Amino acid sequence: MMEVILLERIEKLGQMGDIVTVKPGFARNYLLPRKKALRLTDANRAIFDQQRTQLEAENLKNRAEAERVAKSMDGLVVIIVRQASDSDQLYGSVTTRDIAAGITDAGITAEKRQIKLDRPIKTVGMHPIRVDLHPEVSVEIVANVARSKEEAELQARGERINRDGEVVEISEAPVETETIFEDSAKPENDGSTIGDDATEETPEPPQTETDNESISLSKESAEKAQI
Repeated sequence: MMEVILLERIEKLGQMGDIVTVKPGFARNYLLPRKKALRLTDANRAIFDQQRTQLEAENLKNRAEAERVAKSMDGLVVIIVRQASDSDQLYGSVTTRDIAAGITDAGITAEKRQIKLDRPIKTVGMHPIRVDLHPEVSVEIVANVARSKEEAELQARGERINRDGEVVEISEAPVETETIFEDSAKPENDGSTIGDDATEETPEPPQTETDNESISLSKESAEKAQI
């Protein structure tokens, strides 16, 4: 095990200035290279004590900026169109990269490392997503995953088309938003680990002309689409 001094708040670990014990791999691969901590030594303790005031001031500035971004992102719905089976299983998956791209298309800068997913999204539906903008600031958005723009609009109103072609209500509460569709190419999956653009083996999609699009949705009320 390794002792480190935290340079910022780390969820489930501690606050800035705390001395904590972590696994060496976690420290070397994450905390130290990202400058989130210092290895505990007498020299590093002295450096931290000298820089603490500056670090706290920078943290306050960064937190204020994150809170500003969180206000503009609050209520955001990112629509992602994918091919799926009749049982709502996607032919593929939606990852942190896809969601970050949708947020960016909405005019808000986001990085995939800020998107928190336990695993890739594999089904059609409305999926709440946590975005960590700062160690002390998080916001929740919604990924509206659908087969088409029209289906996404139905899901946003709490409706869907059943197998008989009828529009029916779904159990989830509707999300009131204004739809602003922006087409973009489906991002490539980089095949990294689960929780950060993970991939799994999935069936090949049927040969159709359906386009994969990443589409952003803002948070104001929408006019109902013609279905």
